Amino acid sequence: MSVLVGLIVMLGMVVIVPLGLGLVGDPSLDRIRRMWPLFAAPGALSLWLPRGGVAAALALCYALGTLLLATHAPRRLARTRSARPAEAALLTALVAPSVAALALVAERSGHELFGFGLGILALTVPHFHFAGFAAALVAGLVCRAQDGTAGRFAALSVPLGTLLVLVGYFTGDRTELAGALVLTAGMWTVALLTWRTARTDGRDPVTGALLAVSAGVLAVTMVLALSWALGEATGLPHPTLTWMAATHGLGNALGFALCALLARRRLQELTPSEGRTA
Repeated sequence: MSVLVGLIVMLGMVVIVPLGLGLVGDPSLDRIRRMWPLFAAPGALSLWLPRGGVAAALALCYALGTLLLATHAPRRLARTRSARPAEAALLTALVAPSVAALALVAERSGHELFGFGLGILALTVPHFHFAGFAAALVAGLVCRAQDGTAGRFAALSVPLGTLLVLVGYFTGDRTELAGALVLTAGMWTVALLTWRTARTDGRDPVTGALLAVSAGVLAVTMVLALSWALGEATGLPHPTLTWMAATHGLGNALGFALCALLARRRLQELTPSEGRTA
């Protein structure tokens, strides 16, 4: 695992997931959010060790935490009994880290899971922390705040696009391209709604700046994702995986996910009633 990818994954494990869980507004998640460092610390350490038994064991500790988190999805669904688009996105966010952790355990052990090479597995880990967890969570929060047609479209298309990309790993590049198209449409909608919030919500300039940055970066990084998926499916020239990690990956991690979640936390602090809704 390259240093850059390792740093991006560590950001997802240590910062993005617990920060995002605090925004869901579900008291049942408080305990696992407090416990999260116990899982994230060994997972982060595993990134910097040579592949083998020790690294895999530490990654397995992180996987345990993600599985505990994933069990909240069916329980939340049974409790809320809601088919709202925002709920679909939030449930996707709860499950996505477990997919990343499965890939991490395989990659750290040196095992080519389902025939996927170690390089692809290494990139699957950040993908499902950011395109899976962070993107779905932000789409759900945006839909919760702006429950119109655009918000509902974003909240449904981001989970659907993520699922299609995952299926495309097994069925071929064209399904992955379809997933990238759906995911890009959803994330561009998230960017548009976020930009509107930044322009119209004048309560706090710092929050507005964070929202604007996340929207602008997201618009650009999804173009890169689409160009890569199109190139893989058609053979047209497209960025290399290394270049994608340095641009799309880093941009999504810092410019989109971190800025968006920090902005949403500030918005909840300004409007405390939005923070506990389920």
